[in-house]
Amino acid sequence: MSKAFTKETDSEDDDDTGLPALPTGGKNYITPSGYARIRGELLDLIDNERPKVVDVVHWAASNGDRSENGDYIYGKRRLREIDRRIRFLTKRLEIAVISDPSVHFGGDQVFFGATVTYEEESGLQRTVTILGIDEADNLKQQVSWVSPIARTLLRAHVGDVVRLSSPSGIHEIEIIRVEYPKAMPP
Repeated sequence: MSKAFTKETDSEDDDDTGLPALPTGGKNYITPSGYARIRGELLDLIDNERPKVVDVVHWAASNGDRSENGDYIYGKRRLREIDRRIRFLTKRLEIAVISDPSVHFGGDQVFFGATVTYEEESGLQRTVTILGIDEADNLKQQVSWVSPIARTLLRAHVGDVVRLSSPSGIHEIEIIRVEYPKAMPP
């Protein structure tokens, strides 16, 4: 069969956007602010961005020959990207379990949503916030609750020394401080 008649697999058509998969049987924990941010992105795509791209594609299609029409070709590609992101966000929000970390405000035990300061064996102190898979940002010292450091810290108390397994070996870290955000008034 000629290659012209085979369907090319376009890796861009997958719903995977590079975010880590949820653990098998795990839940998609998320903070209320993370849920609101993702929902806001979804609504913006549906209400604003997608209609604008549809208008451009409609206008470009009405100009005639679509084979060499850049507005049409790139508009259709952008439309596929938007639709893929909408599907992904919708699926993630459907299975999200909202967990409000403010219920632990004032506590000294590490749970989801905690900001934890710990000291490594070398004396270096680090601070991380444990968040959901879809909202964690390493550049802001936020880690996913399924990351090795978060799994090590969860359920520990201030003053505990826990053992972190890493590729370079096992390291002991001491929990110095645990903080939670204050509850927002209704």
